[in-house]
Amino acid sequence: MNPMIWVIDDDASIRFVFDKALAANSITHRLFENGEAALEAIKHETPDVIVSDIRMPGIDGLELINAVHDIDENIPFIIMTAHSDLSAAIDAYEEGSFEYLPKPFDIEQAISVIRRAAVHRVNMLQMLNQKAKADVAPVTEQTEEAEIIGKSPAMQEVFKFIGRVSKTDLPVLIHGEVGTGRGQVAKALHNHGERKGYKFVSLNMTSIPQEMVKYELFGDISKDLSQSAIMKADGGTLFINEISDMPMDCQNRLLQLIQKQEYSPIGSTEPMHANVRIIASTSHDLEEKIANGTFNSDLYYRLNIININIPPLRDRNNDIPMLAKHFLAQSAADSHTEPKKLTSEVLVFLCRLPWPGNVRQLKNLCKYLTIMVTGRDIQLVDLPSEFLHANTPQNKAVSPVTANKENASWQDLLRTWVDGKLKSGEHDILAEAVPEFEKVMLEATLTFTGNHKQESAKLLGWGRNTLTRKIKELNLS
Repeated sequence: MNPMIWVIDDDASIRFVFDKALAANSITHRLFENGEAALEAIKHETPDVIVSDIRMPGIDGLELINAVHDIDENIPFIIMTAHSDLSAAIDAYEEGSFEYLPKPFDIEQAISVIRRAAVHRVNMLQMLNQKAKADVAPVTEQTEEAEIIGKSPAMQEVFKFIGRVSKTDLPVLIHGEVGTGRGQVAKALHNHGERKGYKFVSLNMTSIPQEMVKYELFGDISKDLSQSAIMKADGGTLFINEISDMPMDCQNRLLQLIQKQEYSPIGSTEPMHANVRIIASTSHDLEEKIANGTFNSDLYYRLNIININIPPLRDRNNDIPMLAKHFLAQSAADSHTEPKKLTSEVLVFLCRLPWPGNVRQLKNLCKYLTIMVTGRDIQLVDLPSEFLHANTPQNKAVSPVTANKENASWQDLLRTWVDGKLKSGEHDILAEAVPEFEKVMLEATLTFTGNHKQESAKLLGWGRNTLTRKIKELNLS
């Protein structure tokens, strides 16, 4: 890849610095002192990345972004300004800039941003080309159930339970920590059962005031009973989340419903029939609740006929790459942007975290990264500080290799790369690694010898013919 970089700035010293730095990095570039000259040039050639000052005589940086993107909206802009205020940064991003560089900036940092922008440009063009060639595919509706994914043995057991239990009408009790996806499992049980043509009604006991639970659940005879959860779910499924927080009088009424398929609305002396399947969930130990007198033991044993345990994310960390890919794609579709990709280093790091918020926490992280990270590849430094600085054994275990590269050996870094590839589910990784290893060795040696091939071959322990062949195979000529 040999991208064309344009630098636009009315300050001659800035253009001089970029000219020397880009030349030293063998990056093809052009320099312009104003936006008008750049707009005239773009009629005849197309840059891959534009680096522009935001405040210039004539056309300023923001006007230039709009004008260029009217021609080609996929040209990344890197905006520079000496006015390091929030307003300038927001304006730059709102107009579609790739990155924002406040002056003075480190030139090496700027070169790194330019390289990322150039890669982003290539990725965008490839994606657009693939879309143009592909047939229009039918749109698949994203459902909550799509988030119940995983190859881990623990999740395979959950899938088996769903398959076996969904066709029955038996009550189900789902155990799992907050954020593990208990609601998604309940919805899957409904969608794959005989009641899928009827409503799935969900009530979360933690989000309803205690004194209002009985009215929400059973209804009030003096009001519109059709608004009660049981009436809404008639023929279908009633999912009660965090049933451990249900008041005791409501527990007794629910027990009557499960036992006799009838219930009594508030204020009624006559029971009413109800045809609903009950699925409940909890993140607490119900037997402990029974012991301290806050949960009905009879209700527990009625619910606990079928018990599904959802593992926490930390116990199925080999599912993290798959889940992250799904959530990143989902977030990209929601925001109409290119899907981000986690580097191997980041994948290994994430797989070693404790994830107290479980799948929900991972999903929220992917939403954050989709919005905040420029370019396609997500690096370790892109993670929020609470992830990087979490004081956990898992975090400490990964930090020598990932977070502190200065102290890591190349073997450690290689191990991190291998771990990431394996976590991603990739195969034939040796076929990818060996050419890259040889390429690095060959490039470094040729640079050291001033491109003297015979001396390079000797240092590498190769014959001259082998070195010539490798140069050709690795496209280094």
